[in-house]
Amino acid sequence: MDIHEYQAKSLLSGFGVVVPPGGVAYSPDQAVYVATELGGSHWAVKAQIHSGGRGKAGGVKLCRTYHDVQEAAQAMLGARLVTNQTGPEGKVVHRLYVERATAFERELYLGFVLDRKAERIRVIASAEGGMEIEEIAHSKPESILQIEVEPAVGLQPFQARQLAFGLGLNLKQVSQAVAIILGCYRAFRDLDATMVEINPLVVTKDDQVIALDAKMSFDDNALFRRPQVSEMRDPAEEDPREAQAAEHGLNYVGLNGDIGCIINGAGLAMATMDTIKYCGGEPANFLDVGGGASPERVGAAFRLVLSDRNVKCILVNIFAGINRCDWVAQGVVQAAQGLGVPLVVRLAGTNVAEGQKIIRECGLPIITADSLMEACEKAVALARGARLA
Repeated sequence: MDIHEYQAKSLLSGFGVVVPPGGVAYSPDQAVYVATELGGSHWAVKAQIHSGGRGKAGGVKLCRTYHDVQEAAQAMLGARLVTNQTGPEGKVVHRLYVERATAFERELYLGFVLDRKAERIRVIASAEGGMEIEEIAHSKPESILQIEVEPAVGLQPFQARQLAFGLGLNLKQVSQAVAIILGCYRAFRDLDATMVEINPLVVTKDDQVIALDAKMSFDDNALFRRPQVSEMRDPAEEDPREAQAAEHGLNYVGLNGDIGCIINGAGLAMATMDTIKYCGGEPANFLDVGGGASPERVGAAFRLVLSDRNVKCILVNIFAGINRCDWVAQGVVQAAQGLGVPLVVRLAGTNVAEGQKIIRECGLPIITADSLMEACEKAVALARGARLA
């Protein structure tokens, strides 16, 4: 789960990370009010969407007057912001963050990610801030500093000092940078984050070190024990299909193909998508109905898959262990009424004979298969035929 910049700053400030003062606005008038409350003579108006690269896309405006703040807010609110991370469809701006502008001399990069291969938290820092980390790695790889955190002891102060000195900071700046680095690590650890990024981390003329921007992502599986994080979820920033899937206990990820997949078990789902690709097709989604695929849940899965207009064929692949094939078959028959696209069903496991009998006797044009390869070959052929038609 991702959160907005202002939410990330609110969380990080609780761990000792210094951020500029700011406030959220949902209208131009509210943006002006926030600016007056902040005081000063320069403000930054920032579009709040779950994406990087907002500045390059016009989502960050520096303002010198209240009139400028109002104009910037009017231009951004309701606009569709297209960045290199949103894709061509972009994202609509529903809220803004108005922040007192900070004059700075240097931009640095600081990031914390979960390195799944090393099974460690990896800290990444660079003296070349203000750019995406991919750009930094490509243009100046020598500027990137990295540290792996040993889980048994956590990030140590000497490691934070090593990073701070590596960034070329002076003694006064180092002490502040160490506090920020350790604070970000504690936030990462204590809130079950998967990513914390501060870009840029700036150094001001009076030797202050401040987090000018912040991004955080969290492990969805740990949200049940982090209510202060889960309440920050913004459904408007998520794929509505994924939000709908979560309501029914389904695991769904939308893809760009035309073969809808309804499968139980993440491993079987991945194997099925690989086999579809092997047969020359393209899966439209990853969808795991889980171990308790009741007829109601299967019906919800069909509605979810069919909400993608690119779907030309649906493949149901169930290997029943905890599940029962007859339950799944009942859900398939109920959902297949007036389906409108070809349907391929492969059942195996518990009560498979009963499930296959329900499919055969339902009177609907459901295509069955005995193996995964056969099911994928039939689904790919049907989807290709639908495209040609």
